[in-house]
Amino acid sequence: MSHHPAQLLCSEDPAPYEIINDEGAGHALFVCDHASRAIPKSLGTLGLPEAERKRHIGWDIGARKVTEILVKRFDCPAVLCGFSRLVIDCNRQLWDPTGMPEVADKTVVPGNQNVSPREHMKRIREIFLPYHWAIEERIARFHAHKIAPAIVAIHSFTPVFQGFERPWEIGILWDQDDRIPLPLLENLRRQNPDLTIGDNEPYSGRHMADYTIDHHAEAANLPCVSVEIRQDLIDTDDGCEKWAGILGDALESILADPNLYKLRRD
Repeated sequence: MSHHPAQLLCSEDPAPYEIINDEGAGHALFVCDHASRAIPKSLGTLGLPEAERKRHIGWDIGARKVTEILVKRFDCPAVLCGFSRLVIDCNRQLWDPTGMPEVADKTVVPGNQNVSPREHMKRIREIFLPYHWAIEERIARFHAHKIAPAIVAIHSFTPVFQGFERPWEIGILWDQDDRIPLPLLENLRRQNPDLTIGDNEPYSGRHMADYTIDHHAEAANLPCVSVEIRQDLIDTDDGCEKWAGILGDALESILADPNLYKLRRD
């Protein structure tokens, strides 16, 4: 099919989001903002060789697989973003320059240099907004059944960033709502005494770069957490199985508690 210049995406591109286990009976919604490293055909490779696109700058290595395993375990739905964070980062505020990075971890992204406002709007309209609408729709469906769902975001982080070797295997990110994070940290520490577990490390959930949770969960008083797993631990299927198991075991009692699924009252 010939590409229509007015559109970013064509019929050969993946959808802006993917929903798995949509009819799941669980009361949590899993989200994975950086599940894919796909780039729309119309943008080619963004001027990057494959080795760069496969790096952590393009996606969260292992995060998709971990999400899939957890979704199966807890029988919950999940919304996964369909495109690379290099095209548009769906976990950033729209005004944030890292949302369409011209340079990503020291790598210049040629396809993101001097992007016109019109081209930027295409990425927002055709990827960012549909992804977030899909999350909104799932949350609305829970509310229609009188359920305040728990929102669990799955991410992964690079072992070395800007020369710093990160000691954490897993990090729990949170802001005002401690209903999931505190028991999760406690369970992880008790069940895995040999691990280095980050409490708002290597990133803070209080930082602006956590748009999905801030926008859909924090602002709506829904129970929520962002989880970051180090990428060298989940860059194989076996690693994903192992870490989905560790995280799943720690989440088990929390997600099983019917009292969790309520709006937070300050």
